[in-house]
Amino acid sequence: MKRLFFILSLLSALNCSAQKYPDQRPAPQDRLFVSEAVEAKIAQVAPQLTNPKLRWMFQNCFPNTLDTTVHFDEETGLTFVYTGDIHAMWLRDSGAQVWPYVDLCAEDAHLQKMLAGVIKQQFTLINIDPYANAFNQGPTGDAGDPDDTGKPQDPNVWERKWEIDSHCYPVRLAHHYWKVTGDASVFDEVWLKTVENILETFTVQQRKNGDGPYYFLRVTDRQLDTKARVGRGHPVNPVGLIASSFRPSDDATQFEFLVPSNFFAVSALRQMAEILSEVNHEAGLAARATALANEVEGALKKYAVVNHPDFGDIYAYEVDGFGNAYMMDDANVPSLLSLAYLIPEMASDPLYQNTRQFVWSSSNPYFWKGKAGEGIGGPHIGLEAIWPMSIMMKAFTATDDAEIKACMEQLLNTDAGLGFIHESFHKDDARNFTRPWFAWQNTLFGELVIKLVNDGKLDVLNSIR
Repeated sequence: MKRLFFILSLLSALNCSAQKYPDQRPAPQDRLFVSEAVEAKIAQVAPQLTNPKLRWMFQNCFPNTLDTTVHFDEETGLTFVYTGDIHAMWLRDSGAQVWPYVDLCAEDAHLQKMLAGVIKQQFTLINIDPYANAFNQGPTGDAGDPDDTGKPQDPNVWERKWEIDSHCYPVRLAHHYWKVTGDASVFDEVWLKTVENILETFTVQQRKNGDGPYYFLRVTDRQLDTKARVGRGHPVNPVGLIASSFRPSDDATQFEFLVPSNFFAVSALRQMAEILSEVNHEAGLAARATALANEVEGALKKYAVVNHPDFGDIYAYEVDGFGNAYMMDDANVPSLLSLAYLIPEMASDPLYQNTRQFVWSSSNPYFWKGKAGEGIGGPHIGLEAIWPMSIMMKAFTATDDAEIKACMEQLLNTDAGLGFIHESFHKDDARNFTRPWFAWQNTLFGELVIKLVNDGKLDVLNSIR
């Protein structure tokens, strides 16, 4: 009798939980891509999470990229990935959206083919226009705005904002895919052309021989949606760093040498060199990538470090090579905070640790703290808007259990009751948010939960009430 009462009580509790936290995923027949390995991972992790809201949000968020944004063409073998509510493929977003699924390829050949399709699609898109950041699903001619960028916009291009990280994310994804699967088939002639385009673009954007062919002008009421000095941006001293006209937020840079993106470029160039050497046996190209990585790294050590009166030596967000620096951080990745996430060995860098303290403080002009929570935003959305991405980056790079728990609690309390992670929320009211469908942030949340479980932090997650 007692056993029957227990079973009935458990079923009642599960029913109440289901009513309070209804499944937010599309119906199975409406999901764009289904992976057995991803479903198995959800089934493995979810029951371990004793907090019902955390379990619910994990189940909603982790598969969101596959459920709603992945368009895999079996005939061409190419995969087009929407960013979410904008039906275009950002090189950055797509590389980040599918990243956590790579580790599951061994259990799912169909998933592996789809991921190879993302990589091949990214290489193809870079070769269409190395200065573009976002693309259409074919030559539709759709565009965010009619911009003047020095050349007619290809109909495949959604937006032509030059951002260093647009080249780094595809290399990072391809390198990780190769290391996990051993599949080198993606490194074909299209890849070698992509390498040439990346190296050429990076080299031109060191600005050693003038500004280069690229500029960006837009008629807009937003200052950071266009570039100063007739589209070229403020002058730089060509010290070896790479100019990035725009940030990963798609906002214009103030000083062209965006420090976190230059660090990301160093990492991506070294990964590129490893692939070129071990797979393609292209010693000359590998040496060129390594030499560029070394030059950028040396310039970062010399020009990206600033002495802050409260935090000591830290990394600036942007510099110009003349000695000017912009002291801030933006939530979008790559950011200063995210460097130890993108490049794990940087976690032991004392300058990174000092910088981490700086960016999560009122000394960062884009750090907000209010009734709903605290975190980093940026000028892209406006004042007092916190991006959950920054909270997740803090958790990814944290070593203190209390810090991790505080981040997770805040993420659970700022979903506006919808079970998804949004682009941003107001510091005093999480119901005031932007972008209800932003797949990168959703999948990143699932990636974070899995990492914490794998890192032995299940007790931290289950201590959340």
